[in-house]
Amino acid sequence: MNFATLDLNLLRVLDALFREGSTVKAADRLAMSQSAVSGALSRLRYALHDPLFVRQGNRLVATDYAAGLETGLHEELERLAALLAPSATFEPRTAEGTFRIAASDFFAELLMPPLGDLLQKSAPNLRAQLVDLVPNDYVASLERRKADIALIPDLVLPDWVNREPLFHSPFQVIARKGNPGVVGLKNGTQMPMDTFCALHHVLFSPEGNLAAMGDAALTRVGKRRQVAMTVPVFSGICRAVSESDLIALVPAQLAEKVAKAFGLHVFKPPMEIEPALIIGIWHKRSDNAPMAAWMRSQVFELMKGLDPGS
Repeated sequence: MNFATLDLNLLRVLDALFREGSTVKAADRLAMSQSAVSGALSRLRYALHDPLFVRQGNRLVATDYAAGLETGLHEELERLAALLAPSATFEPRTAEGTFRIAASDFFAELLMPPLGDLLQKSAPNLRAQLVDLVPNDYVASLERRKADIALIPDLVLPDWVNREPLFHSPFQVIARKGNPGVVGLKNGTQMPMDTFCALHHVLFSPEGNLAAMGDAALTRVGKRRQVAMTVPVFSGICRAVSESDLIALVPAQLAEKVAKAFGLHVFKPPMEIEPALIIGIWHKRSDNAPMAAWMRSQVFELMKGLDPGS
C-alpha cells in the first residue's frame, strides 16, 4: 500500500464498518449511500490487499488482518478529532474519546469506581482506561503517548511535565482477623514493634525489591522486619494477607477500603513513616486539549477527596 496516495476518507468508512458490521448501517452513520460505502470498501480491499470483512449471516465479520487494525484505527481517528476540535465546543455529554491513566492497581479500588459512576452520568461516551504503571518509566509513558496522566509518588520531573499534588497517603498494617500473631490486639490500635518485626510480611514491589519506605523507617530506629514475599499488585497483597498469617504495610486509604471485604484487622504501624505525597503528572502538550483537560480535572478532584485532611 502507498500511504501517500491513500484517500484518508476511506479510513472513516472502515471505522464505521467496524462499529456497525453492516454497509447499510455504516452508510446511515456516515450520511452516505450504501453503494458509496460498498465502493469505498472495494477500494480499501484493493489498497490493503485483504478482504477486510466476510459475510456471516446479516453481519460483516472482520478478517484477522482487519481485526488487528480496529483498536488502533479508532484511537487515531479520536486523536485527530480531538486535535481539530475547537476547545470552545467541548461538551462532556456528547464527547467521544479515550483517556488513559497510568497508575498502580491501588487506583482500581479507589479511583475507577467513582470515576465510572461520574462518566456514566456526565460523559457516557468517554472511555477511561487504567493501564499498568511501569516502574521507573512514568515520564516516558507520557512522552510516548502511552498514557494521558500518571498517578505517582512525588519526584523530580523534567520541565515539560506538569504536576498537581493530590493527596497524602499514610500507611497502616493489615492482618487477617484469624491471624494468631495479632490475638489480643485491638483493631485500629498501634501494633507493637516486637509483633511487627516478628511476623512475616508481604511487600508491594512491582520491581521485586525486598525493601521499601517501611524498611527505611525501621532502620532509623534500629529495627528490621522479615519480608517473606513480594507481590507487584495491591490486590495480591490483600489476598495473600487474607489467606495466610502474613501481614503487610499498605496505604491507609486502601486498608480502610478493603478491610471488610477481605476480613482484615487494620493497625497503626509501630514506627513513624512519612506519608507519601501522590501527584498527578501530564505532558504540557495536552494542557489545552479539551477532553484531556476535563478528564484531568475530574480525576484530580476525586483523588483530592482521599487526603486525610479533606
